[in-house]
Amino acid sequence: PGPHGVDRWRVDAKGRRVVLYRLPIERLAHLHKDDEWHRRSFIESCVFRAVAELLGKDPWDIAPERYRHF
Repeated sequence: PGPHGVDRWRVDAKGRRVVLYRLPIERLAHLHKDDEWHRRSFIESCVFRAVAELLGKDPWDIAPERYRHF
């Protein structure tokens, strides 16, 4: 486990690789509503955060329009 609990992903910057750990992402999520949309949205947020970590950017810089409602 990482310093803040169970890791959801690991970033290998040298190999330019992200490894996502499916079980912690799926089973340890604390969703306020446990339905398909919220599960997928949480998984997507983990992917964005992991890739942002790899790129050294803020997750919102990768997809700034993703969560804006029109």
